[in-house]
Amino acid sequence: MHSVRLNRAVFTAHHGVKSAEQQAGGSYEVDVSMDVDFEEAARTDDLHKTVDYACVYGLVEGLITTNRFKLLERIAWKIAHRILEEFPEVVYVEVAVRKMNPPLGGSCASSEVIYRAPRWPTA
Repeated sequence: MHSVRLNRAVFTAHHGVKSAEQQAGGSYEVDVSMDVDFEEAARTDDLHKTVDYACVYGLVEGLITTNRFKLLERIAWKIAHRILEEFPEVVYVEVAVRKMNPPLGGSCASSEVIYRAPRWPTA
């Protein structure tokens, strides 16, 4: 199995538990790692034989910028499950969502959650 990744995709969005966070908005970073068998794509140079990461980016951008969620956990879960729904070639996905400079009353570069999901639940 091979991996296709998006690293540090940056978005401005309106998420947070506090209404002030949702009103003001903030900067978010998203990483996506997808396990895909792209052996044939590598041999044939055919985009249709792998996951199109530009399409994945568009999905992530749409979810994070057009919705409002309280929890980073919810954002990561939604992204992971939409990827599994939309891209059947992905057999495993890991999504990291970071809120940059979270309002904690002190200095903190970011808060982060990581969500992992296989296409088929493990026993």
